[in-house]
Amino acid sequence: MPDTVRLSARGLAKVLGDLEARVVRAVWKAGRPSTAREIHSRVVRHHKVELLTVITVLNKLVTKGVLARAKREDLLHYWARSSEKEFMASASRRVVEGILALGPQAVSASLVDALAERDPEQLAELGRLVRRKLAEAGEP
Repeated sequence: MPDTVRLSARGLAKVLGDLEARVVRAVWKAGRPSTAREIHSRVVRHHKVELLTVITVLNKLVTKGVLARAKREDLLHYWARSSEKEFMASASRRVVEGILALGPQAVSASLVDALAERDPEQLAELGRLVRRKLAEAGEP
């Protein structure tokens, strides 16, 4: 899992590069181990890129632990090591842990303020989650 966060990027590209995000999404959409050529054909529909570039990105994602690969019928096949939901949960957790190193009180206050401005429903959900975790821990 990458340690870099790109604050100006959107979605998955915040923790992966833009092309890496496109490639891993194509792997998830395939839903099965796929060759580089198959992944390239999905990516190139929306983003002009050479096959060799996609192969390079696939191999970088293997090195980062996002994808796995194995040879089948003399071709390398790639697949995701986790689902999109699992990946996003893990990435979110790592980002939050990194942010908490700045100081939990300041981060908590900032999170509450940001949610109050952007998404009051999500703020209410956060309140429910906090109450549930406190109850599980035996806190009042």
